[in-house]
Amino acid sequence: MHRLLPSLALIAAVTASTLAPLPAQAQGEVNVYTTREPKLIQPLFDQFTKSTGVKVNAIFVEKGMAERVAAEGANSPADIMMAVDVGTVLDGVSRGVTQSVQSPALNAAIPAHLRDKDGHWFALSLRARLFYVSKDVKEKTLTYADLANPKWKGKVCIRSGLHPYNTALTAAYIQHYGAAKAEEWLKGVKANLARKPTGGDREVARDILAGTCDIGVGNSYYIGLMRGGSNEDQKKWGAAINVILPTFPGGGTHVNISGASVAKNAPNKANAIKLLEFLVSPEAQASYAKVNYEYPVRAGAQIDPLIAALGPLKTDQIDLTAIAKNRKQAAELIEKVGFDQ
Repeated sequence: MHRLLPSLALIAAVTASTLAPLPAQAQGEVNVYTTREPKLIQPLFDQFTKSTGVKVNAIFVEKGMAERVAAEGANSPADIMMAVDVGTVLDGVSRGVTQSVQSPALNAAIPAHLRDKDGHWFALSLRARLFYVSKDVKEKTLTYADLANPKWKGKVCIRSGLHPYNTALTAAYIQHYGAAKAEEWLKGVKANLARKPTGGDREVARDILAGTCDIGVGNSYYIGLMRGGSNEDQKKWGAAINVILPTFPGGGTHVNISGASVAKNAPNKANAIKLLEFLVSPEAQASYAKVNYEYPVRAGAQIDPLIAALGPLKTDQIDLTAIAKNRKQAAELIEKVGFDQ
């Protein structure tokens, strides 16, 4: 009997080691299709893996993400479809390649107007569509309608009207005022242009510094990229402008989102939901704000000081689904008035 004790002890030790928790790298994986370059959100994925042991496989899909997932069908490896534009997020829903997710954690963290009522998509961060203005501009508050005011004739700079950022803004204008007034507004903005719509948002700040224009439209996160980055020219562009958070009368500031859906045939659904819940946690929302200079969707989450300095953001409350539905009509109006010509 005494001779058996060491053997029994050895068996118990082996059994205990077999039943011990698996190492972090063996906790599973989650596959993320994303229109954002993975390196920009990799710190968040690394943070998730460190805290959960779930490996994140990020696959960059520049265009046609919903079409790709649809073509892959039941064998698609996609667990999450993540995009930096509401139209792309909702394209997956309209094509039937997403599934409903019911998560108390997601519903508690994300305001109702920034998520689908049936759980098919969730906003993860916000980017406000702002006015960059010359420091000679005296106005402190403006509306989007003011951009068509003749006082700005020859003083407005903007990127292509057909860029998704501006198409979404026009779609929001349609939702607020109707197509006829949106067309009139586009004509007014076009009449005020200082140059052909071209370049990106940062080039708007560059041209304000150069004296080409006094006012332009740009996203909030570019302020952080210019002022907080290492490019000396862009630091000068960012320092040369003031920022106004324009609003729709009776509404708020237009925002676009980065958002995500769980794919219809997600092979790792539980891990997909776990990742989404992590991305709206206070620590991850603070990381979003720090890494990409975006506004958190979670109330009370820390905002990067460069963005917080722009002033409090009161987001427009209109349904993002309505904006997405108006995008086709918005693009048609932009082409009709020859905005980019």
